[in-house]
Amino acid sequence: MTDVTIELAGGSVIEGYCDPEFSLVLDAFRANFELHGEIGASVCVVRDGKRHVDLWGGWADTGKPWHKDTISIVYSCTKGATAMCLHKLVEQGLVSYETKVADIWPEFAAGGKEATTVAMMLAHTSPVPHLREPMGQGRLIEWDYMVSRVAAEEAFWEPGTRQGYHALTYAWTVGNLVRLVSGKPLGEYFAENFAAPLAIDFHIGLPADQEPRVAPMIAPSPAEANFESPYLKTALSQPGSLPQLFLAAQAEANFNTREVHAADIGSANGITNARGLAGLYAPLARGDDGTFNPATIARMNRAVAATFDDAVLRQPMRFSLGFMLSNDNRATGGDSLLIGESAFGHVGMGGSIGFADPLAKIGFGYSMNRMGSGILLNTRGQSLVDAVYKCLGWSSNISGAWQQT
Repeated sequence: MTDVTIELAGGSVIEGYCDPEFSLVLDAFRANFELHGEIGASVCVVRDGKRHVDLWGGWADTGKPWHKDTISIVYSCTKGATAMCLHKLVEQGLVSYETKVADIWPEFAAGGKEATTVAMMLAHTSPVPHLREPMGQGRLIEWDYMVSRVAAEEAFWEPGTRQGYHALTYAWTVGNLVRLVSGKPLGEYFAENFAAPLAIDFHIGLPADQEPRVAPMIAPSPAEANFESPYLKTALSQPGSLPQLFLAAQAEANFNTREVHAADIGSANGITNARGLAGLYAPLARGDDGTFNPATIARMNRAVAATFDDAVLRQPMRFSLGFMLSNDNRATGGDSLLIGESAFGHVGMGGSIGFADPLAKIGFGYSMNRMGSGILLNTRGQSLVDAVYKCLGWSSNISGAWQQT
């Protein structure tokens, strides 16, 4: 293991350690600061249970360095944690993937949603990807209000017949199932069954005494936006469309506030760092530590929903039960996530990511405070992922996923 201290222009520093065999990850991390506008970030790689890369650096806030214990919102990376909670309840025999949601949550059966199953909610084929009417400024932190809104919403399609990314409503579809089945708020269940046993610094509902460690998020530059993408074209030209509802909903809450950090929002407000993301996924990559049984892990990396036109993101997308899989949209001008064919995980708005690759035995995490544009990975995150696979000697991602040599 090699300790790292690299001074960057402007007075910030990259610190941590990196095994020489993963030196390309350090090179890519440094290049993100020097060439790609990174401000503050962390990256972590765990292979076969051993942490090989643990790097952090830059600025957490004006004049405040990004320290080893700095944490930040990782947005939709939270969905992976939320999905794991529901998978755990299935393993415990408290619910099944085939269970009708209405059997657990009768109010949800309104508006043509009665055939929705637990699996559909996990895989983004449930018919409530968004709410047609605005949530109301700041109201996404109000659990009972949001659950009632989702339950009353009329179906956008017949359950299971269309795929559409549940960008925010995942918090009150999958998240409410966790609460109803377990009898505990999602954040509490996650802390007891994952964060504490795995000793990871990952919070859904951040305690007040941890707030000083949070790096505020910095909005992406409009200059980086791909206005030719089908998602943005639709969002900006078709009022009431699902892409427009997704875009508008992002303005209905300030994710840099204490109130949002403290809430139970299982689609969007998880707070952690790269070490926490890699630590969450590393056991799934090994498959032998008792976190989940092998059959459950196999479900997590098996595609169950795939489409050439996700109803919300307006590009090809592939999902397993609760996780994103490798998605290659380079040829069509969309956004991509290029990981191994056996890998599964989740990106967060702005470009954070956590994933497991059971074939490579890799648990990976990347977090940052300066958000990139787009809806999957940007250059910074993808360069780090690519570096990991290159260090392993894997051949290429030309097929749409990284391939073992």
